[in-house]
Amino acid sequence: MLLTLRDVRKSYNTEGSRVGVLKGVSFELDAGQHLALTGESGSGKSTLLHLIAGLDMPDGGQIRVSGADLAGMTDAQLAAVRRGKIGLVFQQFNLIPSMTVAQNLAFHARLAGKLDEDWNAELTERLGLAACLNRYPEQLSGGQQQRVAIGRTLAAKPDLILADEPTGNLDEDTGDVVIELMLQLVSDVKAGFILVTHSTKLAGLLHRRLHLTHGLLQ
Repeated sequence: MLLTLRDVRKSYNTEGSRVGVLKGVSFELDAGQHLALTGESGSGKSTLLHLIAGLDMPDGGQIRVSGADLAGMTDAQLAAVRRGKIGLVFQQFNLIPSMTVAQNLAFHARLAGKLDEDWNAELTERLGLAACLNRYPEQLSGGQQQRVAIGRTLAAKPDLILADEPTGNLDEDTGDVVIELMLQLVSDVKAGFILVTHSTKLAGLLHRRLHLTHGLLQ
């Protein structure tokens, strides 16, 4: 099993009181399986993704990635998991402004020691970025920047890809093209995929759908 969550709980202090965001979330994800995670704003979707990525720790429960319990890892070990096993794509593109498109595309794979020049060239072509390689992020449209962000994540061929509203800053037509490309490429690398989205249309493109409400899955 690629990903296992068991009774994951998380709460935060808000105005002097403790507010539960996740109240016992459990599910599993197989390698190569695609899951849509839906829910209202504030339902805990982004919090859940951050916990799976090891960017934050749950108050209780267990998260295992490829059989390894994230709770037992040091910060350095968690960073190594994010470099080598988990890819992240956010609504904000988070490109490095001082790097060209070519440098941004190769950045994570090079850090992980997994840069494959042939695969990188294929990504560049399929994402329509060949003419942009020497440009900087500020010289790109929103759709182009998100394609670079997707390519940067996929270049390392991670086992699990987490995407938090990746088309939220794009118009609908551009977003549809970007998500279609992303799903094709995710399938090519046989990665598990969790997509946080408000769109029932996008959710319907994935293998499974879970809905988060009041800290619980439906």
